[in-house]
Amino acid sequence: MDQSPSPIEPPPPEAAATVSLSTIFWIFFQIGALSFGGGLSAWLYREIVEKRKLIPAADFMSALTLAQVLPGINMMNLSVYVGQRLRGLQGVLTAVLGLLLVPFFAVISVGSIYARLKDLPGLHDFFDGMAATAVALLLAMCVKAVKVTRMQAVQLAIAGGVVVLVGLLRVPMVPVILVLAPFSVWLAWRAQKRAEGSGTDA
Repeated sequence: MDQSPSPIEPPPPEAAATVSLSTIFWIFFQIGALSFGGGLSAWLYREIVEKRKLIPAADFMSALTLAQVLPGINMMNLSVYVGQRLRGLQGVLTAVLGLLLVPFFAVISVGSIYARLKDLPGLHDFFDGMAATAVALLLAMCVKAVKVTRMQAVQLAIAGGVVVLVGLLRVPMVPVILVLAPFSVWLAWRAQKRAEGSGTDA
């Protein structure tokens, strides 16, 4: 009797060993050094899933969900997952080091420069443009997430409800998540049970 693997089942050791620590470092170093604002998860998706095919798309989306739910910075949580998935503890340390190496010094330097130039009129226009780019990257990531996870109408409605409640009506995020997240999980569990039941009947 065949059993389909778990959607976040780790790859075989020999598959993970083919990814060198230098490759992991270079991927996260590029993202940490060249990215501005948000959209880092979209860049990481392109590098890890689309370009290098190191992790399946469904696994990445599951990790992204966990990274957003768990406490802490989303990108840091995602870096820990990807590094551990590819090379264990060494991969985690390498990914985190690559991600933070440039930003650590850049934040100190840019913060000092911004304190001197913050009154320049054109500077705020520059940051507005960068913010628009970050929003576009996040929207692109959302579209990919919908395609990969094959969200149904009810799931899309829940996601839209969160956007309306939190983004437009300014309802606190914690109670919204505490109410809608269990309901969404229950719907997914119910859909899976129905699929298993129909498969057994067939």
